[in-house]
Amino acid sequence: MQENAKWYVVHTYSGYENKVASNLEKTVENRNLHDLIQEIRVPTETVTEIKDNKRRDVERKIFPGYVLVKMILTDESWYVVRNIRGCTGFVGPSSKPIPLTDEEVARLGMEKKEVEVSYSVGDHVCITDGTLEGFVGIVEQVEVEKNRVRVTVHMFGRETPVELELDQVEPVE
Repeated sequence: MQENAKWYVVHTYSGYENKVASNLEKTVENRNLHDLIQEIRVPTETVTEIKDNKRRDVERKIFPGYVLVKMILTDESWYVVRNIRGCTGFVGPSSKPIPLTDEEVARLGMEKKEVEVSYSVGDHVCITDGTLEGFVGIVEQVEVEKNRVRVTVHMFGRETPVELELDQVEPVE
């Protein structure tokens, strides 16, 4: 029975996303279902709004009316999630839950992959992927949390800054 937990999308009444998530977390805690229902998320983004010449950061829901749940689908876990107040069902044909694919989960940024970076600012690196494959440059900036590295590449007699993903470059030996 022990299979990998997958991400499922749960439809809720509009505006009830946080309530459904907190009620589901309480139910999981009370019934000790941590092995079946592992994670519950309401996808949000922080947006800076400017009103009356004042800046403020506002957290907005990316998918209003939806909650993402990482769980192992069994009759019990389906029943628990389906019967949370404010939940209208799973996304899928005739309320049959369909898990998100690995690509969809990666695009949503739901699961962070730890990336080991074996280079730092000032190191010479070789670009291993993309249109500039084979070029050598110098690392200007590393942003591990954003999975980005800025490399300055010398081409056509000019220094050109390029932004790449962390796994697109490797240190020059």
